[in-house]
Amino acid sequence: MKKTDANQPTSVLSSPVNQVTFRVRYAETDAMGIVHHSRYLPWMELGRTELLRQIGFSYRQSEADGFFFPLIEATCRYHAPARYDDLVMVETSIKKIRPPYIEFQYRIYREPDHRLLVTGETKQVCVNKEGALRREPLRKMQLALNTPTQHNGCFSSE
Repeated sequence: MKKTDANQPTSVLSSPVNQVTFRVRYAETDAMGIVHHSRYLPWMELGRTELLRQIGFSYRQSEADGFFFPLIEATCRYHAPARYDDLVMVETSIKKIRPPYIEFQYRIYREPDHRLLVTGETKQVCVNKEGALRREPLRKMQLALNTPTQHNGCFSSE
């Protein structure tokens, strides 16, 4: 059983969900017109970035404030192929925040039939410019997501 430090609360959130839709580009496919497996991680990044923007978090401002969020884990399960010119939707939500860590979950669908193509998860860690773990930005995000009104602006330390 995993021990949880009382000073390191884990939030399992009823996270907002972001949906971003776009068409598969030719450059994202292989010779058979099927999306190459490596393209799904950038699509997850797009979903993650848009979700964070939706809740008022800016990667650009966070980095200007000296906080970075490198990816430390990624999983991707392929259920069905996407093909050139398909309309796809990336659905992203926050799975868990446990400062300095944040985890996201993804579901990628083909539209208009809503066929599930891929499920995945990523985990990031918050660090400063020196690579030291930082908790403040994610604690602020936890507070904002656990209150009835969400804050605009970056969740970085002031």
